Amino acid sequence: MSRIFNEAYKAKVMSADDAAALIHNGDNIGFSGFTGAGYPKAVPGALATRIKAAHARGDEFRVGVYTGASTAPELDGALAETGGISFRAPYQSDPIMRNMINKGVSEYSDMHLSHSAIWMRQGFLGHLHVAVIEVTAIKADGTAVPSSSIGNNNVYLDTADKIILEVNEWQSLDLEGMHDVYYGTALPPDRLPIPLTKAADRIGQTTMKIDFDRVIAVVESNAEDRNTPFKPLDEDSRAIAGHLIDFLGGEVTAGRMPTNLLPLQSGVGNIANAVLAGLLESPFENLTSYTEVIQDGMVDLIDSGKVIAASATAFSLSPTAAERMNNHAADYRKSIILRPQEISNHPENIRRLGVVACNGMIEADMYGNVNSTHVMGSKMQNGIGGSGDFTRNAYISCFVTPSTAKHGNISCFVPMVSHHDHTEHDVQVLITERGLADLRGLSPKQRAKSIIENCVHPDYQAALSDYFERASKTANGLQTPHDLREALSWHVRFLETGSMKQ
Repeated sequence: MSRIFNEAYKAKVMSADDAAALIHNGDNIGFSGFTGAGYPKAVPGALATRIKAAHARGDEFRVGVYTGASTAPELDGALAETGGISFRAPYQSDPIMRNMINKGVSEYSDMHLSHSAIWMRQGFLGHLHVAVIEVTAIKADGTAVPSSSIGNNNVYLDTADKIILEVNEWQSLDLEGMHDVYYGTALPPDRLPIPLTKAADRIGQTTMKIDFDRVIAVVESNAEDRNTPFKPLDEDSRAIAGHLIDFLGGEVTAGRMPTNLLPLQSGVGNIANAVLAGLLESPFENLTSYTEVIQDGMVDLIDSGKVIAASATAFSLSPTAAERMNNHAADYRKSIILRPQEISNHPENIRRLGVVACNGMIEADMYGNVNSTHVMGSKMQNGIGGSGDFTRNAYISCFVTPSTAKHGNISCFVPMVSHHDHTEHDVQVLITERGLADLRGLSPKQRAKSIIENCVHPDYQAALSDYFERASKTANGLQTPHDLREALSWHVRFLETGSMKQ
């Protein structure tokens, strides 16, 4: 049965190939999609085929690609493989896309996700020619029910010259009512306070507004989201979760948090999902979440009754959890709210609600600076995503990581990070399987001693302590002791030998 309940829109139904033919060389395209959820499934592949054909003829065909965050191989991978992406923003995680960025084929702007909507509206990301947005249904009144993510959909629908809608029958019709699309944002000087005071607040409408006159195509599809299984909980993940739970319990005992904590934010990935899973065995009840992505661990917490309200902008689920969500969306929409990312990641909301942020990282240095985007300082991994939005504005900002990577050959703690994403001023708590370093109120030298003692793997503690002692003598009492030649040698050693071990 068709999900298009408006007769006028039915007249615009066409194939994905015909819709892709309406996109031209040089166009900037705003695609729906956030962490592999709610991205268009048919038009990107058809566009990739068109780009390949143009290149085979010797014709230029490249497009700019904008999304909410990462998407899936059917979008990022398919288009990147053609070499036809001239520019990409704001976040990606596809290996082919990453390779094209690091080869210089595609330019990439890594930015805080809360900035992307503003910059698009202000024109810093160029003119948006086409929006390609997946929806669950088009209602009789001409509005559209979002699918499994909102991301920047409302922004692209507002600003694009032309709109292509993909109506995906795989998405559950019971998602209607889960979304909260707020249209009260504006650029300065007309900006007003966002009327959101609790994670469970609903301040917008359940559907997205569509300008019918700008809709040039409607494509019907039936394909599932890219859903990747999470790794099983291991001992390191359990230990990290345990340290965080003990820390939160200490905050409650000290009177700095209520017994049901403050709204929780969790970054994307196996470690962050494991931390959520650890909360299942914690003493905390009636929890809330104000985050950007709903992962398996959060769904389990909702099922257990421990989480009573979770606000985000998208799902990032395993195939099993995605099936559960699709089958029981009518129940989950009572406690899950999906918002535009300019609301889910808005600094004002994060600060007001007192969010406890927990994100992953690539490396940290012994003074508390964090690199979450670059390998060896130059090679882009995925991007900063929403980690900066939450870290800079959280009531408590935590980063979690195993103490080593690459089978112990790399320390995740170094004298100086090779790229700065989150400075020591924003990073408050670091957690590994070894322990937890609470950096609040400490000087740089005090932070270094706490991190080395509590977080660093024993294989690297002596080397980092030796560096700190020698740097302290070289700096002769300066605020943040460094020996730049020695600090850089840690990274050079790995480049030359594949290991940081002495």
